[in-house]
Amino acid sequence: MNFSWQYFIKIFLQLPAYLPITLVMAVFAMLLAVLLGMIITSLQLTAFPFLKWFANIYVSLFRGMPTLVQLFLIYYGLPQLFPSLRGVPALLAAIAGLGFKESAYLAEIFRAAFASVDVGQIEAGQSLNIPRFTLFRHVIFPQAALNALPATGNTFVSLLKETSLAFTLGLTELFGEGKMLAGESFRYFETYLAVGILYWILIIIYTWLQGLAERALGKPYRRDLDGANRVERSFGQFGKETDFETH
Repeated sequence: MNFSWQYFIKIFLQLPAYLPITLVMAVFAMLLAVLLGMIITSLQLTAFPFLKWFANIYVSLFRGMPTLVQLFLIYYGLPQLFPSLRGVPALLAAIAGLGFKESAYLAEIFRAAFASVDVGQIEAGQSLNIPRFTLFRHVIFPQAALNALPATGNTFVSLLKETSLAFTLGLTELFGEGKMLAGESFRYFETYLAVGILYWILIIIYTWLQGLAERALGKPYRRDLDGANRVERSFGQFGKETDFETH
């Protein structure tokens, strides 16, 4: 087996220098995707048929087109139609392409999350004349955010891995640097193994952070659930005592 541990360790310690650009792409593309996803979700939930139609076409288009094609359309295609866009940095084009792509998935996630909120709670708030914004902020949004967080996290994980496509635009990020190093040394296995493990470490860290966020968002509901369980146990104990006394 021709595996060089010395070269693997050398590359593994060298590649993290290119993590910042990967993280910048992923974070800013995700922020753009969340913003656009919320806008598209609001259009999907509106009462105007034309806006619903536009939102559905948007989601269908960006979900159905390969990510690499979208990156090429934005970086190479748009300057052909709009000369003022020539010279746009590849980093900005990559963020835009990835953000538009993932926003289509997030729009569907957000729509399902809002639909999962119990309608009875909304009706109860309306019957108490609670303002819509207050009802949305304190009742609808916290529950929808908690329901949407796992799927949103999966979307970010996919986005983080898709940043590797940015090397096709000339960006030297984590995967792009690994590809160049592998071509120079012909140590493909060691190099790509190091790249893969670094992506894996990033995802492990993010998964841990997502778990903290889920526990923080779910704390009020978990407290309510614990209270309900205590009441149920109390009633159960009361029933046992009653049965004992009856017999």
